[in-house]
Amino acid sequence: MTTEENIKDLMLTMGQVAKSAAKDLSTATTDQKNSALVSAARLIRHNKADILLANEKDMNIARARNLTGALLDRLLLDETRIEAMASSLEAIAALPDPVGDVMAQWDRPNGLNISRVRVPLGVIGIIYESRPNVTADAGALCLKSGNATILRGGSESSLSSRAIHKCLESGLVEAGLRQDSIQLIPTQDRAAVGELLGLVGYVDIIVPRGGKSLIERVQKDSRIPVMAHLDGICHTYIDAKADLEKSVAITLNAKMRRTGICGATETLLVHKSVAQSHLPAILDALKIAGCELRGDKAVKKIDPSVSLATEEDWRTEYLEAILSIKIVGSIDEAIDHIATYGSQHTDCIITEDKDSAEKFLRLVDSAIVMHNSSTQFADGGEFGMGAEIGISTGKMHARGPVGLEQLTSYKYQVRGNGQTRP
Repeated sequence: MTTEENIKDLMLTMGQVAKSAAKDLSTATTDQKNSALVSAARLIRHNKADILLANEKDMNIARARNLTGALLDRLLLDETRIEAMASSLEAIAALPDPVGDVMAQWDRPNGLNISRVRVPLGVIGIIYESRPNVTADAGALCLKSGNATILRGGSESSLSSRAIHKCLESGLVEAGLRQDSIQLIPTQDRAAVGELLGLVGYVDIIVPRGGKSLIERVQKDSRIPVMAHLDGICHTYIDAKADLEKSVAITLNAKMRRTGICGATETLLVHKSVAQSHLPAILDALKIAGCELRGDKAVKKIDPSVSLATEEDWRTEYLEAILSIKIVGSIDEAIDHIATYGSQHTDCIITEDKDSAEKFLRLVDSAIVMHNSSTQFADGGEFGMGAEIGISTGKMHARGPVGLEQLTSYKYQVRGNGQTRP
């Protein structure tokens, strides 16, 4: 058989297995699912050395391929990140099980009792790049929400993902659940992605998590519904009544804490009335942190060392230590700028004016809108969801961090006593 035929057969088999596993998982008890997650967390800690060794090999290969600093940061695992991964599994185990939750219930005049009940989506295909921790987060969230999953990690993180996946498999076995409830595609051949996107009847939804080119390809080629976001062009707006100390601290964190994540601020908007009083201190802090600054002409008048921004800068998700800066005349101009150039991901206003804050929160049409907090809080773990598969910027089914509830659908259960419709 040709390689193409092998991959086609491989993916079809994985789809069939996943569909069968999903049926079994739909009836798994909460205790079984939680036990699998707690066991996997323990095994991740126990096998920390093996995971770090695998990650070191991935990092060496990635450096040889001249991956960007942002991608290297996403790929890197250390003891802190491994502990965060294990803790995330335990946090997911501690969350309420969404499966079977009665969302609403009511009685009709004819005596029918109707309830809307959460159910798993079924089989979820997850395609991701760089971050090996997604293997744990995605597998855990799908398991707790009763879904079987097929994971396809990036080639740059393949060894790390395999080491983590082994812990998930062992956790499932210890809990008496099927080992193949969480599958990891064993080949890095890109043809496998194409086959996954065509597994109609076996896979219920595709969740891509990665760069713009990956997500565009998935949305273009998939025959299965896709839950995704394209860019994380996030904004922080310094309002006319912004506190200076908060403005400096929040902007610095929103841009520089981790520049390679989708919640990092990429454009800073500053109200003209506080540009002279606030912007110099903000720019100085960013420079000290090693951030490249690109501003409009008004910004350059305040600080000539700033590079002149172009139209393309307002549309760019840098994912590195670069920030574009624009001075605006009003909150309305800031909101219009975000509507024009933003990606409906995460945007923040810094202000002590409650009315301005509420206006911004109401009118900015993004999945996450913030007041006086860093955009880097755009994360399912920080929202109390344990973890996330990604941030959905669409408006169908799920929006914002995709956690347990977002990985379920619902059905109506109707209970009668012999009613017939006239």
